[in-house]
Amino acid sequence: MGGGGCTTPMVPTADGTAPYDAPWHRMALGLTVAAGGLGAWSIDAARHAREVLPDYATLTYYEKWIAALADLLVARGLVTVDDLAHPPVGVPAVLHPKALRAERVAEILARGSPYQRPGPAPAFKIGQRVRTRAVPENALVAGGHTRLPGFAAGKVGKVLLSHGAHVFPDSNAHALGEAAEPLYTVVFAAGDLWGAAENPRDEVTLDLWQSYLVADAG
Repeated sequence: MGGGGCTTPMVPTADGTAPYDAPWHRMALGLTVAAGGLGAWSIDAARHAREVLPDYATLTYYEKWIAALADLLVARGLVTVDDLAHPPVGVPAVLHPKALRAERVAEILARGSPYQRPGPAPAFKIGQRVRTRAVPENALVAGGHTRLPGFAAGKVGKVLLSHGAHVFPDSNAHALGEAAEPLYTVVFAAGDLWGAAENPRDEVTLDLWQSYLVADAG
């Protein structure tokens, strides 16, 4: 949602922990990870599927995950709406060839999913002042996916790290190719982002793609 406001605030339990330990929450996470392993969509497409849910604002965190997963499974032809509404009973399951089996979960999660790719050389140097674009240069039409938080658009920061080229989410979310480009960690004064900060030395770091940035002469 590009840094949009929180619509379903999380209320801590009496012991201060987050109330994300209901059994179905864990099932939602497990199903989403397992289904993602089928290779039918990218992580960026999964994020965008959550963003475009018509009832996004009223759903809780894991409700968004399950609703988006259902949409993706139907859109990719892995299940039908009728399958979800009326699960077959007494019919032997036919596993997908890429089904994630329990004995391989730890190995696959430990391996991770690297997103660094060959790509253009970075245009900005460590220590250089940059400004985020109000609208990213490669932004798609309204409703497109982006990893530039709304609260950081049009703000001035400084390049802290340069990570090489990585898959560009704004393109990858819409199956338009990985379009790898340089990725940076940019540091901002917290007060510049929020209008105030508890401590004037407080900072916020964001990982931002090159298309989101322009050199700042100030």
